[in-house]
Amino acid sequence: MILEIKDLRFGYSKRSPLVLDGVNLELDKGEIGVLLGKNGSGKTTLFKNILGLVKPASGNILFKGKDLLKIKGNERAKHISYVPQNAEFGSLSVFDTVLMGRMPYFGLRSGSSDEEKTAEMLKEMGMEHLASRNVEELSGGERQKTAIARALVQEPEFMIFDEPTGNLDIANEQLILKEAGRVAKEKGIGILTSLHDINQALAVGDRFFFLKNGRILYSGDSSIVSKEIIEDVFDAKVNLIEHEGKKVVLNY
Repeated sequence: MILEIKDLRFGYSKRSPLVLDGVNLELDKGEIGVLLGKNGSGKTTLFKNILGLVKPASGNILFKGKDLLKIKGNERAKHISYVPQNAEFGSLSVFDTVLMGRMPYFGLRSGSSDEEKTAEMLKEMGMEHLASRNVEELSGGERQKTAIARALVQEPEFMIFDEPTGNLDIANEQLILKEAGRVAKEKGIGILTSLHDINQALAVGDRFFFLKNGRILYSGDSSIVSKEIIEDVFDAKVNLIEHEGKKVVLNY
C-alpha cells in the first residue's frame, strides 16, 4: 500500500472534541480513493494531517511503509502533492506558477532542468498556449488545470485533491475528473480526493471512504455504495438506480 492510516485521532486542542476519531484507510498506487461525507465530517482535517500541516494526537500515517510524520516537509513535498479547491497563485504567468511546483528540488533559483520539466508538463496537459498568460486571466477550469500541473511537476507518487470540482461548470468538472483519472492510471499515482457529488465519485473512484463524525464508517469498492449507506452518512433520503450498468444516485 502506498498510504496506510491506522487509528488516527486528532483534535484542534486538548479540550476540544476529536475531529478525527480512529480513522483507518488504505490506498494503493494507481488507485483513486474518494472521501465522502457531510461538511464538517473531517475530510479537510484528514488531508491536513497527511500533508503535515497539523499533528495527530495519536495513530499512524504510513507512506510506502514509512512513518510519514518523521519525513521532513521538503522531502515530503517530493512524494506528496496537493491540489486545493481554490488555489492561490498570485499575479504570475502560467509557466512561472507551474514552475513553483519544482521548489522542493531547487533553492533560491530554478535550474534549466526545472524549466524543462515545467515546459514538458504544460505540453503533456495541452497548456503550452497558456504558458505566458497571467493566471488571474484564466477560466475556472484553466486555473484548476494549472493547479494540477503545478502539483504534477513535483513528480509526486501521491496526490491529494480537496473538492477539485467545486465552483466549476459541468464541462470543467468533467475535464478535471478526466484529468485525475488519466494521472492515476498513466502515471501510477495514488490519489485521495474529496467530492461532494456521489455520482462524480462513482464515475472516477476505485475505493470509497464514507466519513461521519470523524470516523470512516464504510469503505470498499463501488459494490459497497448503497442507498442505506448514503442515507446513513448524509442523513438524507435518496434513490439508487442502475443505468447502463452503472449506479446513479437520485435525490428525492
